[in-house]
Amino acid sequence: MTKVIIIDDIRIEVVKKKIKNIYLYVHPPNGKVKISAPLKMKDEAIRNFVISKLAWIKKQQAKFQAQEGQAETEYVSGERHYYQGIPYILNVMHTNKKQRVEISKKQINLFIRPDSTKEQRERILLEWYRSELKKQIPGLISKWENIIGVKVNSWGVKLMKTRWGTCNPKAKRIWINLELAKKSPRCLEYIIVHEMVHLLEKHHNKRFYAFMEQFLPNWREIKAELNGLKLESPK
Repeated sequence: MTKVIIIDDIRIEVVKKKIKNIYLYVHPPNGKVKISAPLKMKDEAIRNFVISKLAWIKKQQAKFQAQEGQAETEYVSGERHYYQGIPYILNVMHTNKKQRVEISKKQINLFIRPDSTKEQRERILLEWYRSELKKQIPGLISKWENIIGVKVNSWGVKLMKTRWGTCNPKAKRIWINLELAKKSPRCLEYIIVHEMVHLLEKHHNKRFYAFMEQFLPNWREIKAELNGLKLESPK
């Protein structure tokens, strides 16, 4: 059951589901607002909830608009880049030895040729992200194979524009989005669990979400964190 309400010139998509709590989402990049509410929750209660959160909604929308106006990433010293959910300042250093990335407490040090192009700097940094991600994934898969009771035959890492991960249940193969190297470790673990649960249930249905509740009860909270969304429950 989906409907649209407008409050203070903000368009909000409301979806009623078989859930216990109400969830408020502000989606990047354009600040689209969505509400997931319990089936029995009255429209007036939903409106009052939104009104109580208007300041926060506007703050998030303003943040996304500001991000949209930021300059394109050039991979030069002084830029902010994330690793495992933590912001670091990029420090580009010239070298005639092996091109590489080293991380310190506050900096990501990118050692690159003096005449490197933006594309070359980006490639070296992405290769480092990929290498770091591939170090983390095997242990997580092994851990959750024992918990979930499934076997992953193969896995890989690649850049994906619209998904954090994918699963081929027939081949028992999962793919992880390279961008997860920039997110907190628990976000990576959530996606791995999500894709591995698809080995038990192919579709996003009641059975699938029951498995998610069983294996990772706080998955909704982590999903909200991963997507840059706000998760709310009624007081």
